[in-house]
Amino acid sequence: MSNLRNRHIKILHVIGWMNRAGAETLLMHILRHINREAFQIDIAVHTTAPGAYDEEIRALGSRIFPCIEPSHPRIYARNLTQILQEHGPYDIVHSHVHHYSGFVLHIAYANGVEARVAHSHKGRSSASVANIPRRVYLNFAKRLIDRYATDGLAVSRSAAEDLFGANWESDARWRILRLGIDLSPFREPVDRAKAREELGIPENACVIGHVGRFSAEKNHSFLVDVAAEVARRKENTWLLLVGDGPLRTKIEKQVTTVKMQNRTLFAGTQNNTARLMRAIDVIVFPSLYEGLPLALVEAQAAGVPCVVSDVIGSEVDVLPSLVHRVSLRKPASLWADQAIAALESSYKISRNEALAAAESGPLNIANSIKDLERFYNEICRAR
Repeated sequence: MSNLRNRHIKILHVIGWMNRAGAETLLMHILRHINREAFQIDIAVHTTAPGAYDEEIRALGSRIFPCIEPSHPRIYARNLTQILQEHGPYDIVHSHVHHYSGFVLHIAYANGVEARVAHSHKGRSSASVANIPRRVYLNFAKRLIDRYATDGLAVSRSAAEDLFGANWESDARWRILRLGIDLSPFREPVDRAKAREELGIPENACVIGHVGRFSAEKNHSFLVDVAAEVARRKENTWLLLVGDGPLRTKIEKQVTTVKMQNRTLFAGTQNNTARLMRAIDVIVFPSLYEGLPLALVEAQAAGVPCVVSDVIGSEVDVLPSLVHRVSLRKPASLWADQAIAALESSYKISRNEALAAAESGPLNIANSIKDLERFYNEICRAR
């Protein structure tokens, strides 16, 4: 690659959209903290609809390009090629669209981009439950990734295995890079009683919380069963659900079925998670699979105990004493036991102690952004 001194390294990130979700929020943490004197980042999205982060992205000096029609490969290839040719040249194309990254990086290769990164954010392959056409696509996509990705990042070991295969550690191209969150909002003092009052939750309530998109892998249906079981044993139990998504209506109906509709708050998508965490007593996270759920990092930074499924890797543990794992094979009653035990535990940690532990670790974006900058410099120097 040409001399990189005294100029930006230009990077095009490819992602489905830029609304408030896991990979998208992670990309925003990168944009806010990366050295913008050394790196110029643009973003290609698979939609023409406005995104929640668009205005901030532009304010940070980045550009957003719609790159539509991913379901029509010829049209999509033409669209991405146009972006690369008109707005490049780019030193790196960094793709976050999981298996589809193989096709993205193939197009980048055809347009002369020398460093091509596939980034895995998901913790389980859908191949085992896919129909035959889907399996054919997944296998083909993985072959494209293997051929055209010069490098690969994963947020956890399970995410690496999902995209790069069971033997990913034997290939020097693939590595785990845990990028964290901005912890500065957790430094602001929050009045717990006032935070609950603003939400309409009684001050003396027992609040079970969850932050995440209403999608199948988050397992909200089981979460509601757990909350209902806790409510049968502890009076004034409330359920606070933060997020939105396609399964929200279904969960709203289930809440009514278990007679918790008057004690469940659907808070929608929020940008003040640090404040919301102060209203929560315990987080319950029964996900079927995950990459690196940053909501659990936020919970630990706020000192909130977390009851999580055993498929979630230890990479997310900031304060292991706050994280309690339960098998998904166990019934809701046992999950409720664990949630109540976490609530009633004599172990307590102050907000300042929890935040200090989180800030000193690798899941603080102020620390982990340096790892990403080194990675970008390294893969550019290698070419």
